[in-house]
Amino acid sequence: MTKPKLIALAAFGSFALLAGAFMFQFMGYPPCKMCLWQRYPHAVVIVIGILAVLLGRLQTQLAILGAIAALITGGIGLYHTGVERDWWEGPTSCTGGGALSGDLLSTDIAPIVMCDDVVWSLLGLSMASYNALISFGLAAIWIAAARR
Repeated sequence: MTKPKLIALAAFGSFALLAGAFMFQFMGYPPCKMCLWQRYPHAVVIVIGILAVLLGRLQTQLAILGAIAALITGGIGLYHTGVERDWWEGPTSCTGGGALSGDLLSTDIAPIVMCDDVVWSLLGLSMASYNALISFGLAAIWIAAARR
C-alpha cells in the first residue's frame, strides 16, 4: 500500500473512533473527563492526515506526528483502562473519591460520569480499552507510512 493510502487509512481510523465516541454520547453514554482527553489526539490526527495528503513533500514528518498522536491517545486509553480496573488510581477530580464542584442544587446539570466507572463494555473490554487497542494499531499504520 502506498504512503498516501496508509496515511488516509490511519486518519480515517481516528475519524471513525471519534465518530463512534460521539455516537455513544448521542445514545446516552456521556463521557468522563479521561474519555474527553482521548478525543483530542484523534482530532489532531485527522488534521495531520488531511495536511499529509495535501502536502506531499511533508508526508514522512507528518506521519511521524500522526504516530505520536495515536500513541498518546492509546496511552491515555491504557491509563484509563487501568483506572477502570483499579490497577492504579486515577485523577481525584474524576474518580470515586473526587470532590464535586459547582451548584449542586441546579437541575440543569449534565450527568456526572466518574472515570473509574465502566459505562459500556463488550467482551470484557471498555470503550477506553478499545480506544487503546485500536489506537496502537493506528500508530503502527502511521509508522508503516513513515517508513515508506
